[in-house]
Amino acid sequence: MHSRIPEPLKALVEQLARLPGLGPKSAMRAAMTLLKWPEAETRRLGRGIHDLRDNLHLCSRCGGLSSTDPCAVCADAGRARETLCLVTEWDSMLTLDEGGFYRGQYMILGGLLAPLERMDSESLDLDRLTRRLDEGEVTELILALGATLEAENTASFIRQMVRKRFPRIRVSRLAQGIPLGAEVKYMDKETLRQSLQYRQDL
Repeated sequence: MHSRIPEPLKALVEQLARLPGLGPKSAMRAAMTLLKWPEAETRRLGRGIHDLRDNLHLCSRCGGLSSTDPCAVCADAGRARETLCLVTEWDSMLTLDEGGFYRGQYMILGGLLAPLERMDSESLDLDRLTRRLDEGEVTELILALGATLEAENTASFIRQMVRKRFPRIRVSRLAQGIPLGAEVKYMDKETLRQSLQYRQDL
């Protein structure tokens, strides 16, 4: 970074550059934009960032971010208790729930098995999952982990764990294959393989 940049600005740019999707140049643009804001706006942003950790908690039931414990989803008595949808991160839960077509419970796993990134089974929130399944309410565990190699490996690991410890619980997964509006001739081999493997009766 240029030596003539004032130290406070330099420090802010370095911090902003650590955010996903922001490199040094984008961080500098963001910092310069903040300097153009009215003072009250920048102070409100600073307070919001400062208060974030104090006002947000992890829900003890699902592991999602919330200002209350349990979160609004887990506290909703109108949701089905027998289905538990396992997602990788909190934003996946938000996306699924915004659709309004799933009215069961959620659980956030906190990542996927990725040995090269040092993400092993110890890194996942398996204790919270087994505690929920131990309660005896859940009859179906829905794996909504994605379609990457890491997601496939994680799904296989969890399926084996659940079959061994909770054989009465059905393990299902989100359907995978050809997306709506696509043509077979444009699909890659792996998508076609999964489409055939998870084909449905009509």
